Amino acid sequence: MHSGISIAVTASDRERLEALVVARGSPQKHVWRARIVLLSEDGLGTVAIMAATGKSKTCVWRWQERFMAEGVDGLLRDKTRPPGIAPLKPTLVDRVVALTLEPPGHEATHWTVRAMAKAVGIAASSVVNIWHDHGLAPHRWRSFKLSNDRAFAEKLHDVVGLYVSPPAHAIVLSVDEKSQIQALDRTQPGLPLKRGRSATMTHDYKRNGTTTLFAALNVLDGSVIGRNMQRHRHQEFIRFLNAVEAELPQDKAVHVILDNYATYKQPRVRAWLDRHPRWTFHFVPTSCSWLNAVEGFFAKLIRRRLKNGVFHSVVDLQAAINRFIKEHNQQPRPFVWRANPDEVSAAVRRGHQTLKSIH
Repeated sequence: MHSGISIAVTASDRERLEALVVARGSPQKHVWRARIVLLSEDGLGTVAIMAATGKSKTCVWRWQERFMAEGVDGLLRDKTRPPGIAPLKPTLVDRVVALTLEPPGHEATHWTVRAMAKAVGIAASSVVNIWHDHGLAPHRWRSFKLSNDRAFAEKLHDVVGLYVSPPAHAIVLSVDEKSQIQALDRTQPGLPLKRGRSATMTHDYKRNGTTTLFAALNVLDGSVIGRNMQRHRHQEFIRFLNAVEAELPQDKAVHVILDNYATYKQPRVRAWLDRHPRWTFHFVPTSCSWLNAVEGFFAKLIRRRLKNGVFHSVVDLQAAINRFIKEHNQQPRPFVWRANPDEVSAAVRRGHQTLKSIH
């Protein structure tokens, strides 16, 4: 044992140390510290303790001295160490935050880590930590569009009412068109997915034409009626309405949710509505396509079938879309609206007030 070290373990201390060693939940650092003291009490020398615990000579001496000075409690805690790098002054942190919230003085749209570090004279890692602590991410943007529709609240409650509590003996359809869907073919064949390697696809492509998909989502059961058209004029829209009319039961009213595309308000479309009195159009507020349930189906179509697809012709593209719709209709899921329309209206009002305060 090192000179100047004298280990005296009381019965209560030995009981605590042995409990630490055998307990399954004890941290390993507490276990080997307790073993050093117990082995020292049993009369083993420093070399034997080193062999039994796998620790260095200075480590054994350190924890022997700690037990002499503080007892068992001293083995259960680590001494605090001063940081290797002094923390930044609060005034410097405030300066970084203030600069981040302002446009940079050089020709750039936002601050970067290196630009901020150079401007303030601190390490780039310090800038990263400050931005993280204050929830700042100047390289990220959130897109938004506030509706300026004067009847926003009324239209919102009208459409949400159809989702939440549809009229009895009626069908609720969410209708829209997805125009300019491109039939893209890659310039070279890609490699398939393999273990340890992603599938490959050329960055460039050949454009083989476009198609427009008109779709009507039945909100009550989630099924979709879709038709591919060459164009998206009122003539094609009326043809689509006739196709939907032919597939729906004749003894039910039809409520259709639409956006404010000019085609849907064309005089010939209104004349078609007059000839079909069981049909009623409900328009979402301007700039509120997110309120139209069929947009979710379009997003799934693009994400799962079109984004990484390879189509050698428009016919090939249209066939793929039709197969996707048919597969979707085999296990449709009803659309469920969960947001509170009053909270949505309040959020839009807050957004308008914020914009007014800025300008």
